[in-house]
Amino acid sequence: MLDEPVRLMHYDPRWRQEFQQTRSSILASCEGWVNSVEHIGSTAISGLIARPTIDVIALVPNDEAIQPARQLIEGLNFRIEPTASWATDVMTLEKPRAASPGMDPTHRVMLVVQGAPVAIRTVRFRDYLRSRPEVAIRWEEFKVAAWRDSDGDFLRYESEKSVFIAHLEDQMDAASDCK
Repeated sequence: MLDEPVRLMHYDPRWRQEFQQTRSSILASCEGWVNSVEHIGSTAISGLIARPTIDVIALVPNDEAIQPARQLIEGLNFRIEPTASWATDVMTLEKPRAASPGMDPTHRVMLVVQGAPVAIRTVRFRDYLRSRPEVAIRWEEFKVAAWRDSDGDFLRYESEKSVFIAHLEDQMDAASDCK
């Protein structure tokens, strides 16, 4: 995937349905090992341009639940992948795109213990964008500019995005401090 250029698409309303189906599959197959499944990433924000991968975070009650949940999710045609450097304490599983295995996966599951900082951070970021359309538009514009500036290079694109995310998280923290 690092060798393939980043691909962005206009919002597809089917992404919400894809998430609902993925959530149902994970909850049904994980036999209680997974407590909840949240839609995260840009595909979770209505109207935004995004990489066409349904990103979800699956929350388990404790560390002992990670391996059983992982095995059950693998049974849904997911495979373990390296985890992003910003996502500590996460196990990442991806569903490859059948027609183009080297391209972005169709779905990505971040398996995390409930209450872990990465779980709180990603859901908080999603909720912030959902509740502030003007910020979501700035995020989209920034991502498109980063994509252009990086010529679709994955590492450069992700690096540029991380700067914006860090800045936005600082703003979110400042806003919550004022309350």
